Amino acid sequence: MLSRFLPPTGPARTLTGITLVHTMGQGLWMALNAIYATTVLDLTPGRFGISMGAAAAVALAVSTPTGHLADRLGPRVLQIWSFLALGPLTAALLAVEGFGPYVAVVCVQAVAYSASRSARMAMVAGLIPPEDRVAVRAFLRATSNVSVSVGAGLAGLLLAADSETLYRAAVVFNAATYLVTGLLSLLLPAVAPQPARPGPALIVLRDRPYLAFVVLDGLLSMHNLLLDVVLPLWVLHRTHAPRWMIAGILLTNTVAVVLLQVRAARGTDQPRAAARASRSGALCLAAACLVFAASGGRSALTAGLLLFAGALAHVLGEIRQSAGSWGMAFGLAPEHAQGQYQGTYAMGADMGKMLAPALLTWLAVEHGVAGWVVMAVGFALVGAAMPLLVRWAERTADPGKAATEPAAV
Repeated sequence: MLSRFLPPTGPARTLTGITLVHTMGQGLWMALNAIYATTVLDLTPGRFGISMGAAAAVALAVSTPTGHLADRLGPRVLQIWSFLALGPLTAALLAVEGFGPYVAVVCVQAVAYSASRSARMAMVAGLIPPEDRVAVRAFLRATSNVSVSVGAGLAGLLLAADSETLYRAAVVFNAATYLVTGLLSLLLPAVAPQPARPGPALIVLRDRPYLAFVVLDGLLSMHNLLLDVVLPLWVLHRTHAPRWMIAGILLTNTVAVVLLQVRAARGTDQPRAAARASRSGALCLAAACLVFAASGGRSALTAGLLLFAGALAHVLGEIRQSAGSWGMAFGLAPEHAQGQYQGTYAMGADMGKMLAPALLTWLAVEHGVAGWVVMAVGFALVGAAMPLLVRWAERTADPGKAATEPAAV
């Protein structure tokens, strides 16, 4: 079913292979990162948290400049070198000792990771026709969910063995996936670098509608932390549902994204249609929050059924919001500056990840039903603003552009 969206050969297939290798290593390391730092390197949880916060701040700061670098060098060149750099930088974790060296390594890693992320999105923009970009991006997300799950499964086996030697072997494996990904990038066609143009280099920083979109999209993207961080705490502390519901909800989400993400992305390649998708996704997310709220204090069976229903509403909102997000990110960016625009777009999700754990946990766990209602209203309002924002962006970029799509939003 998914294969109909991609040609049997060509750049989209190569991008898929690159994504599968890269995200398998990611899935493995996401599950082991904290364990390795605290058990093998003997960092305290507090120092590990500070390190991750510092790395996230670095990635946020360099997203736009590395995106501009992708435009100027060509995204394939930047992608190759950033992945090749991530290999030895990851392997360096085998040799670091102490808090300071660890922070230094993960912060330099963050620069290379930010560059690779900006380059990947610019590669999609440079190699795929505009009308197919969102479909390809959706396919990549669906396949990456499969690969991340495989990596997480491997991590589970290593955690069961609980061996320092195996944890160090996981570092080597993750470093190898970066090197393989860099080499696989050589198979992609080159995207011509963009020449220097008169005026400021980072034009995205003067594009107020796009920056507003990045902020709003970042707020919507906080829903990604609901299932991973907030809902487990809600289930444990505020419901009578069995603990295994947490794993069941995460599995349901993964399977649904794999099966439905490509279908949910249909027709969202134009900014106005993408804004409508983002709005409908936000309404589903709001509904999910209200259903989750209703599970508090119920019997185990009722709470379990409500949590499962909320998880279904959440994943429908997630896949529609993601599709709308990609459609606007590509469609509102000028073709000659896709790298810096996609780098800036990624900052929204980074900001959401930084805000969501503390904010959403405080709302749900500390304030219960009222907190969930606040989240629901917030998601709905941000989603409702997306079509208005696209109209603003179109008026600013080209007054005649609004006529290229049906007027209903």
